[in-house]
Amino acid sequence: MELSVLWGLSVALLICPLYMGVGVLCEVTCNEERMGMEGGSYTLTKKLEYGSIMIYHCPEGYYPHPALTRSCLKSGTWKPPPKRRPPQQCKMIECPNPLVLESGSVLPVQSQYFVNNKTTYECYSGYSLRGSASRVCQANGKWSGGTPICSRDSGSEDRCADPGIPAGARRSGSSFGIDDILSYRCDDNLHLLGSKTRVCQESGQWTGTEPKCYYKHTYDTALEVTEAFGSAIRESLQMAAPVDDTDQEGKKITIDKGGKLNIYIAMDISDSIAEEDFNSARNAVKKLITKVSSFSVSPNYEIIFFASDVLEVVNIIDFSGDKRKPLVDVLAELNNFKYDARDNVGTNLNLAFKTILERMAIQKKRNEMLFMEIHHVLIFFTDGAYNMGGSPENTMAKIRESVYMNNKTKREKYLDVYVFGVGSDIFDEDIMPLVTKRNGERHYFKLKNVIDLERTFDDIIDESEVVGVCGLHKNYDDNTPSTIRQRYPWMARIDNTHEDGKASKCMGSLVTRRFILTAAHCFKFDDMADNIRITMGENKVIKGASRIILHPDYNINGKKNDGINEFYDYDVALIKLKNDVDVSIHIRPICIPCTKETSGALRLVGEAITCKQQEQLLFKNSVEEVSFISYDKKEQMDQRSDAKLKLQDQLRDNCIEMAVTEVEGITPLNLKDIVTDNFLCTGGKQPTRDNVACKGDSGGAVFMDYDKHRTIQVGVISWGTKDLCPGGNSDIKQESSEKSRDFHINLFKVVPFLKKYLGNDTEDYQPLEFLEN
Repeated sequence: MELSVLWGLSVALLICPLYMGVGVLCEVTCNEERMGMEGGSYTLTKKLEYGSIMIYHCPEGYYPHPALTRSCLKSGTWKPPPKRRPPQQCKMIECPNPLVLESGSVLPVQSQYFVNNKTTYECYSGYSLRGSASRVCQANGKWSGGTPICSRDSGSEDRCADPGIPAGARRSGSSFGIDDILSYRCDDNLHLLGSKTRVCQESGQWTGTEPKCYYKHTYDTALEVTEAFGSAIRESLQMAAPVDDTDQEGKKITIDKGGKLNIYIAMDISDSIAEEDFNSARNAVKKLITKVSSFSVSPNYEIIFFASDVLEVVNIIDFSGDKRKPLVDVLAELNNFKYDARDNVGTNLNLAFKTILERMAIQKKRNEMLFMEIHHVLIFFTDGAYNMGGSPENTMAKIRESVYMNNKTKREKYLDVYVFGVGSDIFDEDIMPLVTKRNGERHYFKLKNVIDLERTFDDIIDESEVVGVCGLHKNYDDNTPSTIRQRYPWMARIDNTHEDGKASKCMGSLVTRRFILTAAHCFKFDDMADNIRITMGENKVIKGASRIILHPDYNINGKKNDGINEFYDYDVALIKLKNDVDVSIHIRPICIPCTKETSGALRLVGEAITCKQQEQLLFKNSVEEVSFISYDKKEQMDQRSDAKLKLQDQLRDNCIEMAVTEVEGITPLNLKDIVTDNFLCTGGKQPTRDNVACKGDSGGAVFMDYDKHRTIQVGVISWGTKDLCPGGNSDIKQESSEKSRDFHINLFKVVPFLKKYLGNDTEDYQPLEFLEN
């Protein structure tokens, strides 16, 4: 032990004098001297108090050495203690030794390989190269590409192909016949992920997964997690949620409807996990839960936080029977936990696994037949460390026994155990025995930055493959045209050239793969469908359409004899496209009222669901927040604007009566003949100041987000009392004045028109399923 450590210990023991004759417990603090790092910095989770974690940070391409973190002990000393040699510093990231290629050469030959070093591979005469001919050492400590292999053949009926030797590894065994066994180990300071032994099967394939040798500082990129986790979990979710007409070879999971699925989520809240990492992991869990549920899948959830004890946030037993716990309650309970509320901060990882085992046992005892049909997915967020409760390996073995029921071959697919390494110092070798080991799949992932995990979980669920789901979208954007299109993929911009040669611009919304919904006043009665130009997605331009269909009761001149120059009642129209559009992450229909597809988005279940129930759910408050899209000419991109629907009778009357003073010809006597019950009203400054629409926004969707990932259109932008936009178009978000009002067609009032065309099952396009009443 160094002198500084002894001195720190003596300080911790001697600074507590007697107080009134009684020894008092001192507040333990650690010393910050000599704790700096060459080329980097550090942060403290609890200042210099007992239990604080000192986390070292280095620039991209470097890692902290010799320690990744240090812990403040009760003695007032750091673990591991700082040393003069080697000094704490940021070292350049190193990749494992590539000079393991058999029957070939690797250039250049070096004693160490660092970030951006490039290697090339050639095979000796008579051998052919499989894998990458050149590789680059990446910033995450991994080589790019695949393992290079020099071999004489690629396998035959009675043998497997040479699986190669990963960088930094040693292999025992050189025969590749049926039942031959290969074993692997890693060089010093490296740990092995993947299979330590592999057996050649009669199928000509090796068991297990390709072994990899990694340094402590090696991590997975967000893209690697997206592809590997998406591929591995795909079958789990598809077992619970069968899909139709989708590509089974994709790297992303595709979810549809129905099924039996239990998801157990366990999050480490011990002192070794910084609050920032915990919050990032929790946000990722909320993202995963919300996205899975947005596809009409209804998993049962068990969510626990664990340190020295287990805090059960959501009990999976609450999902049994008719009264299932609503998703909103699951997310609320997950969100309500405060990191500072932790009492005990040791780590009992085994207790977390025991809690899940107990919940499984209760379900199995209640209904074993049902238990046999359920797929179980365990997702842990931990650094793998534990200092109480013992190793969880035996408990994990009991979980496997409970699910496999002495029939591993047939039952193995019913259990998946994933671990996401969180924290600054992760114990990979303790985690590996816990995760599922299935041929060709990965179940353990380690990210440098847990903040990336939320977006990673968003990306593993591929909206483009879920053709039959309306209103699905990303719930964030980077304020770039591409990400805004992903957030509002139903948005359509309509350019129309009239017969007199004049042009007009309107907005619209994709409501099925064949139809766009917009405003009737965007067209004149002699307009030709071939003169329409529609822009969607990433600037996909559709030239011409099959038909323009105006609402039969729309008549812009219908009140001219009453002194009203323009009458906008039933101001809706449909544009029928010549062909179906391809659904993708950038192009997807929005949900509209009174369809079964929208009932799924709102999670209204049952054959007796009515249109009125949807309306009551969406318009349940006297004031409801809605949004619409405008085009910002200055920024050259679309932008979201927000407003409040005034729905309660008196609020709506107060809203619409402003039309009397602002629009020529409207009087208190004819007000409700002009602003009929078909209109929704926004604008003004109460209860908050609304944004207003501009002329180019006409026909656009007035929409509401439900549970963040599904969008329901409730109206179509029609007309307003005041033009507050410079030049008639929006340059920036325009705010309402005290007297300005916007009026939008209420889609609940025009369902018969929509059903006639969008629900027609005799045409060559897929119809929507409208509710009977």
